[in-house]
Amino acid sequence: MRGLVRTTSDPSRVEALQQMGIETVLGDIKDRRSLDVAVNNVGSVISTASSTLSHVEGDSIQSVDRDGQLNVVEAATAAGVEKFVFISFTESPESFPLQDAKRAVEQQLKISGVDYTILQPTFFMDIWLSPAIGFDFPNHKATIYGEGKNKISFIAIRDVAAFAVASLDNSEASNATIELGGPQALSPLDVVRIFEQYGQSFEVMHVPEDVLRSEKNAATDPLQQSFAALMLNYSEGAVIDMHDQLRRFSIQPTSVADYSKKVMELEEA
Repeated sequence: MRGLVRTTSDPSRVEALQQMGIETVLGDIKDRRSLDVAVNNVGSVISTASSTLSHVEGDSIQSVDRDGQLNVVEAATAAGVEKFVFISFTESPESFPLQDAKRAVEQQLKISGVDYTILQPTFFMDIWLSPAIGFDFPNHKATIYGEGKNKISFIAIRDVAAFAVASLDNSEASNATIELGGPQALSPLDVVRIFEQYGQSFEVMHVPEDVLRSEKNAATDPLQQSFAALMLNYSEGAVIDMHDQLRRFSIQPTSVADYSKKVMELEEA
């Protein structure tokens, strides 16, 4: 197993990969030629890279999420890779740079000739139910986008990883686009009530949809525009029926209750 890392990658995370027996190779998806070494003699590729979470100088939605991922598809195709799993996200009625980039890569992958699986998870609970996005559970505060009544099938990042690995040798994932969500659709206010079971009420602040719309329309930076659009999507809800996906894969998704128990126990430790 091989993992692509950059010279700027956290050394401790690189070491953790190596301790798991993963061969690490230096490269950057913005550098097309560096990918030839990375995919040489590789049977399958799982591509998750995004400028939204791991950002260094030169990274942008255009350079990473679009052009960089197109580089990966091109390199994999040229190397004769048999399987390509691409991590995208669910379709949004909004138009914004990150979605445009994801869809461009999806379309290129579909015509590449490589057996592909496109995974489209909904909102990651690890991110959207964390202080980074305003769900400040350590301080019992929650920023809610919109009224907070529309339901979302929150999913754990580790479950998306499990689906990605399971897609490599699952015939039902061949040349398929698969939406992913968690085991239960919950509104953000439902989630607040789950966290309040640990003994303290939350202070809840709502950001109205018209404010989010104004922020999206006023944004000039593609990343800011994309986050504003995603917050609008969040406010509108995103329910995924997982019946078929759970039939295809032997994976039991993490519930929001499981996630809340884990993070709250860590806070108390």
